[in-house]
Amino acid sequence: MTATEATIDLSPPPPSLFAVTTPLYYVNALPHVGSAYTTMAVDALGRFHRLQGRAVLTITGTDEHGQKIERTAQDRGKSPQEHCDEIVSGFTDLWQKLNIRYDRFIRTTDPRHHAIVEDFFQRVLASGDIYSGKQQGWYCVSCEEFKEERELTEDHHCLIHPNKMAEWRDEENYFFRLSNYQSALESFYAEHPDFIQPVSRRNEVLAFVERGLQDFSISRVNVDWGFPLPNDPKHTIYVWFDALLGYLTALLEPGAEPTIENALKHWWPVNCHVIGKDILRFHAIYWPAMLMSAGLPIPHRLFGHGFLTKDGQKMGKSLGNTLDPVALIERYGSDAVRYYFLKEIEFGRDGDFNETRFINIVNADLANDLGNLLNRTIKMAHKYCGGTVPALASAGGNDPLMALGVVLGDRTARAYESLALHEACQGVLALAQAGNKYLDDQAPWTKFKQGDQVAVEHILYAVLESVRLAAYWLSPIVPRLSSTIYAQLGFAIDFDRVGLDSVLGEQLAGHGVWGALTAGQPLAEPQPVFQKLELPVAV
Repeated sequence: MTATEATIDLSPPPPSLFAVTTPLYYVNALPHVGSAYTTMAVDALGRFHRLQGRAVLTITGTDEHGQKIERTAQDRGKSPQEHCDEIVSGFTDLWQKLNIRYDRFIRTTDPRHHAIVEDFFQRVLASGDIYSGKQQGWYCVSCEEFKEERELTEDHHCLIHPNKMAEWRDEENYFFRLSNYQSALESFYAEHPDFIQPVSRRNEVLAFVERGLQDFSISRVNVDWGFPLPNDPKHTIYVWFDALLGYLTALLEPGAEPTIENALKHWWPVNCHVIGKDILRFHAIYWPAMLMSAGLPIPHRLFGHGFLTKDGQKMGKSLGNTLDPVALIERYGSDAVRYYFLKEIEFGRDGDFNETRFINIVNADLANDLGNLLNRTIKMAHKYCGGTVPALASAGGNDPLMALGVVLGDRTARAYESLALHEACQGVLALAQAGNKYLDDQAPWTKFKQGDQVAVEHILYAVLESVRLAAYWLSPIVPRLSSTIYAQLGFAIDFDRVGLDSVLGEQLAGHGVWGALTAGQPLAEPQPVFQKLELPVAV
């Protein structure tokens, strides 16, 4: 153990804490729907854990250094800092429109981040894992990365950016001894089989590592936009070495001295990094090796989700089929957008957006199966039960809808825990669909005419409680809709506030199980809780 290691508490945070991160998004352009997708998922995950009463830290932010930013700003006639400030505001504005709640927004141009990068660099340097050498090869500026031949086309275009030809570089760089960590990484993956998820991403990483790891350069020359290397200011620290450390900087409490020791006091190692699969290698290979070199714990889990397409095609400006997330939200609302992407696309697999399908899915699930069920049941409760929740005593017995509701909580919680967000939504939807069938089959209007008030109350309670339970478990996905449903049921609960306060989540702990509706609770006058979406009229 080195002297620097001895000052740091390496024990994991308690299970009552949950920290999750998005990637630090590169600010070469305004945020796209892929960035929104990742952040919606992280927001839903954080909201779920707060709902369980855990203290949560959600981290997002921006990666702002490197040659690509430098060139983009120059092309726009702006300074790099001006360019970054403008693009960052685009991210924060979009997160607000998407109703995303985050605790920390870290920018790699933050002066505190500079101190963390220098601290970490000195630790790795002291471990003997940094050396000076010659770098020769093909470099993709868009990826900010030297490429191996297997990662290029025959005419040296990047496989990720096929419209960008790689540049030949021959320069002196400083390197990180990644090759020293081949065995250590293989052992770590074997001992922690759930570290990389889903399994398809894990298999990609294992296959890459098995072919042999090469040292990677951690400095660049002739790049001004970045932090100078502490031991050789003629070099600028490589953007990825810099950016990954933003996860540590984000952990600093306001006003705390920017040291590694202070950054790791409460929340490290984080529970989960959520990323797109295009940056899997940096997070699954480079990042753990860097942490090993510095003597620091590795995060518990890394989840790499898939890519998004539109109408079955890869999105791109050249194809004219980009999807503007701001326009989508302004047209249909944040809950509809959040629900479609998190329910209809299995998290971890590639997914497609089609506007007609989007409208049909959202209308069928939220307006019809859930919203219409609540609306007509509340109308009957006003007509048959005086506008209040029926007595709990009359809602007992061996009820098929209750049987589904009783097991919903455990199943849905497991789905959220494993980032199977689509399964969480599908389980809730199944309860709503069962509620509609139950209501039609039981026909409380007929039983009311027959004078069977006990049966009427039994049926209406079961349906109202199933809708309430559905709203509770959907609240991490569609918090505004869930709040509206709860208001119809007579609760003054704002799930947006729960998304910011784990204490409120803890107070709602009893709402995750069947039976939270209170007998005699006044119900609101029935109102549609979700307006049906319509395709825009062509002009």
